[in-house]
Amino acid sequence: MEMEQFYYDNKIVKKFIYATILFGVVGMLVGLTLAVMYLFPNMTDGIPWLSYGRLRPLHTNAVIFAFVGNAFFAGLYYSLQRLLKARMFSDLLSNLHFWGWQLIIVAAAITLPLGYTSSKEYAELEWPIDIAIALIWVVMGINMIGTILRRRERHLYVAIWFYLATFVTVAVLHIFNNIELPVSALKSYSVYAGVQDALVQWWYGHNAVAFFLTTPFLGLMYYFIPKVANRPVYSYRLSIIHFWSLIFIYIWAGPHHLLYSALPNWAQNLGVAFSVMLIAPSWGGMINGLLTLRGAWDKVREEPVLKFFVVAITGYGMATFEGPMLSLKNVNAIAHYTDWIIAHVHVGALAWNGFMSFGIIYWLVPRMTKTKLFSNKLANFHFWIGTLGIILYALPMYVAGFLQASMWKQFNPDGTLTYGNFLETVTQIMPMYWMRAIGGTLYLVGMLVLVYNIIMTVRAGETVEDELAQAPALQRISTNRLKGEKFHSWLERRPIQLTILATVAILIGGIIQIVPTIMVKSNIPTISSVKPYTPLELEGRDLYIREGCVGCHSQSVRPFRSEVERYGPQSKAGEFVYDHPFLWGSKRTGPDLLRVGGKYNDNWHFNHFWNPQSTSAGSIMPGYKWLFDNKPMDISLTQRKMKAMVSLGVPYTNLEVANAQKILRTQALAIEKNLESDPDFVKSYEDSKKKAAAKGENFTPMNEREIVALIAYIQRLGTDIKVKETAKK
Repeated sequence: MEMEQFYYDNKIVKKFIYATILFGVVGMLVGLTLAVMYLFPNMTDGIPWLSYGRLRPLHTNAVIFAFVGNAFFAGLYYSLQRLLKARMFSDLLSNLHFWGWQLIIVAAAITLPLGYTSSKEYAELEWPIDIAIALIWVVMGINMIGTILRRRERHLYVAIWFYLATFVTVAVLHIFNNIELPVSALKSYSVYAGVQDALVQWWYGHNAVAFFLTTPFLGLMYYFIPKVANRPVYSYRLSIIHFWSLIFIYIWAGPHHLLYSALPNWAQNLGVAFSVMLIAPSWGGMINGLLTLRGAWDKVREEPVLKFFVVAITGYGMATFEGPMLSLKNVNAIAHYTDWIIAHVHVGALAWNGFMSFGIIYWLVPRMTKTKLFSNKLANFHFWIGTLGIILYALPMYVAGFLQASMWKQFNPDGTLTYGNFLETVTQIMPMYWMRAIGGTLYLVGMLVLVYNIIMTVRAGETVEDELAQAPALQRISTNRLKGEKFHSWLERRPIQLTILATVAILIGGIIQIVPTIMVKSNIPTISSVKPYTPLELEGRDLYIREGCVGCHSQSVRPFRSEVERYGPQSKAGEFVYDHPFLWGSKRTGPDLLRVGGKYNDNWHFNHFWNPQSTSAGSIMPGYKWLFDNKPMDISLTQRKMKAMVSLGVPYTNLEVANAQKILRTQALAIEKNLESDPDFVKSYEDSKKKAAAKGENFTPMNEREIVALIAYIQRLGTDIKVKETAKK
């Protein structure tokens, strides 16, 4: 057969690898900074854009979308071309994908520390960036599918199935979770409210882990492990079962993040059932990966790349065993909101995604630069110090999680909580936070060793050039099934049909869970005493979102004796009908706030936000001094925000919207009057007036500052339900 010559595009692979390394260092540095902030909460005192609440989403986005995302794209562009025996469909689209993705990352790195966030976990970016993500993702998809259609290899290898499922599912998840109503250029509200928003978010959040951190890396596993080990995949049949069962089951599992919440029980139970089933395909994939190394274990001793891959697959197996276990209600009742979940997430991220990425980088760079890796000893050192870092990170967090759960639930013989003060638990787990910081440091040291090793390898090698290849043109055959051809073999040469079937598989679960929750009103019973937020409370809620308070505090009380005793009555679906977005949270570094309204006076909250340790000895919450700055709160968008809420079904009257600023000022003045009951506040307030006058500066009254709006929101939380219960009595 006549051979056709063409060139593989290695330059785009090089770009994504370098971006992976750069953002890996950045993301891990931010993560280590956050770990240290638990030990020194006022380390960045008074600097808003370096506060914990704003840096946390920067860390998660940098690691997931910048580090892991770029690693996937590097592996995708390298493997796809070779599996299809074709250059990428369009160099222009490849470069548009690369530079567009990096600009999105830079936009995230700017907006998140400035407080522009939607607060949705793993989807915090505001609406213009969401649109850019969708567009660039489509660019990647067009390029990938275009390459598939011009391939010289008839059958699509298993890795490509996972790439296609990733493309389709992430697009669906991202678009539906980020349907927002813009208020300004960098402010929007989710169109979903309360329980519905929570379900859509965790349908996205769980499956962002599934289809951005798992399925694409399974595709990379199926390509790179056989390549590096020089062995065929252990079982073709197992890979078929693995793929279809995984993408079908995974999409149903999101509600296990919302167990014992106000989500309808039928949705919770569906999430549990499918989460338990998920262990079968997950471990099927792990077994297929590890058994591919049969007969090649002698190479694992010598080859650092294979060491990384083995620990990565093992970490994947551990995380995918633990995930279904955590979805069991009795286990979830212990683990949820604790540091156990932090350990679980990081075993997957550090071992599975991190070590797979490192192995791919160590294998690809020498081949593209036509040289050997600068130092196998350094790569082995990276492996061992990285593994030690994972252990020292995860084990203390498991211990901290168990300790938190047991202390939160203990009762005295007289029926009172043994540890009624939440901070008693925080004090006990501080040694574990020190160990986590040490583990994170070791992992980062390994990353820096990789940087040095790769730089020296590139310097010793040749410039990365496009690689000459040849293959025969694909001969046309019947689109119908050939005699004796099995269905899946036929499907593997029909990429459009394969993609359509994968899309159907991932849509079924989402439709069955989400549509009834949104369309059937009985799923979200309303409560007549629950009213919309006042203009000042609405502004305060937006400040709560801006400062990332949801990262440390939940607003969801579960139906456990310990939680009802500590926080008040359990959450009810009707409480959240005006919450755009929902703020249930997923971690309790501090206590739940759903019923905190009226528990403390305004002065206590005022002092608490200025210096948390002054009101709560042992607190690891940082101060929020910029909320007290001598500058007026921005209320220019208040009416537009209320109008947006009206469009979303919140029953503000025209009169309330028209008089929004007047209503806001009246409530703010009442809070200022409450603050004046404290002589220390009055003295400090008068002193600040005199200082401003002496400097010739304008003086902003306290009722116009941001702190007052945040106090108003905090004091509102849970009071509607209390009013109703009081009326019953």
